[in-house]
Amino acid sequence: MSPTPVVLFLCVHNAGRSQMGAALLRRAAGERVTVHSAGSAPGEQLNPGVVAALAEWDIDITGETPTRLTDQMAQDADVIITMGCGDACPVYPGKRYLDWELDDPAGLSLEEIRPIRDEILRRVDLLVDELAGDS
Repeated sequence: MSPTPVVLFLCVHNAGRSQMGAALLRRAAGERVTVHSAGSAPGEQLNPGVVAALAEWDIDITGETPTRLTDQMAQDADVIITMGCGDACPVYPGKRYLDWELDDPAGLSLEEIRPIRDEILRRVDLLVDELAGDS
């Protein structure tokens, strides 16, 4: 693993779950982890409910845009976290994968997105402890 671990969050549209995961990991780990997110078929814009759910915690992702996964992103990653990709996200041999099965926030209300956000934070906190320690 790299001295500064690189984590890549993947979902199909890179508009919801993977954006939340990346934002929450950036906040939790700071400079101790490098974070990227991407999608196999990126959407046109972020999910407004996801933006609102993170804004409740003073996390602003309005400057983010859905990004297409590249081979280089995957090759540079130490850990690839898939979030509902199924067969839509390619597999890169030799990479550590975590599959976080979470509901897709697309079409959900803010009230329905909050538990997804909260579960992502719970998993992110465990990941930070594992990758970066509590320094």
